[in-house]
Amino acid sequence: MQNLPARQEPLHGHSQDIHRIFHALGDPTRRAIVEKLSEGPVSISQLALPLVMTLAAVVQHVQILEESGLVRTEKTGRVRTCRMEPAGLSLMEQWIRERRATWEHRFDRLAELLSEPEP
Repeated sequence: MQNLPARQEPLHGHSQDIHRIFHALGDPTRRAIVEKLSEGPVSISQLALPLVMTLAAVVQHVQILEESGLVRTEKTGRVRTCRMEPAGLSLMEQWIRERRATWEHRFDRLAELLSEPEP
């Protein structure tokens, strides 16, 4: 009988980063902003156009996304432009990949146990 792999710590100390990412993406407005930014850089005022909220509320959502590492902003003159930060998505992707590997191993082991003939 094989042993299950030891439980992994989330990305070697990045658990707080993962928490921030999932918290940021837990809000539908922030997911909509991420969707828009996946098309390319956009100013905050352009992000606010289709949203039914104040510009200040959009700025707060963008700040949460920026703190999570998913978005980066840059100010040029009076315009603040937002863009996706691929490192944040890569961290989330790695976290999901690690969880998937653990569960796939567990399901493979369960299949082995279920297929073993009874003594």
